[in-house]
Amino acid sequence: MNRINVLKVSLLSVLLVSLPAVSTENKPDDFSSTSDALADQRINKTLEEFRAERETVEKNLRNFDDLDFNVYSHQKWDEMDRSHAKDIIVHYPDGSVTHGLEAHLERSKKIFAFAPDTENPIHHVRIGQGNYTAVTGIWRGTFTKPMVLADGSVIQPTGKRFELEMATIGRWNEQGTMDEEWLFYDDYTFMKQLGLLK
Repeated sequence: MNRINVLKVSLLSVLLVSLPAVSTENKPDDFSSTSDALADQRINKTLEEFRAERETVEKNLRNFDDLDFNVYSHQKWDEMDRSHAKDIIVHYPDGSVTHGLEAHLERSKKIFAFAPDTENPIHHVRIGQGNYTAVTGIWRGTFTKPMVLADGSVIQPTGKRFELEMATIGRWNEQGTMDEEWLFYDDYTFMKQLGLLK
């Protein structure tokens, strides 16, 4: 692979992360609620408390299924607020972070610009506890449109299909939307499947 192609692949990450951060009230999770010191509180619940927690977890998981299978996969961007708080913090596989739903939407739309058939059609694992959920599934699409990088350069479509295992962890609030989301997939495999790496 020549240096120009390596540079373009490096710029792909810049394309996907070149969004301004905004100040919000929502703060990143400090994970204090999952500390070992609070294990007794998590374990010693009444049956009613466990049932109420389980109902909330199942509701949040159904909301996440709808997000991936319906809202995201069909680009219903005006419905993202059903699962995402306005001031959501989103962590991406490359280590970048967006603050606010608008920044997350802008980044999500960039994927569909070069792979309009992108979808998340399957969740293999759906688990949760307290205000956290975790799902694994499939993320797939086809590189059929030009990819415009942050510097304005363009990578022509390769026609290659990507299909990756992904995982998402969500921290949900009492209103039933995510305050924070962690997205996991293999960026190297993603770029290789797109035909951008040899």
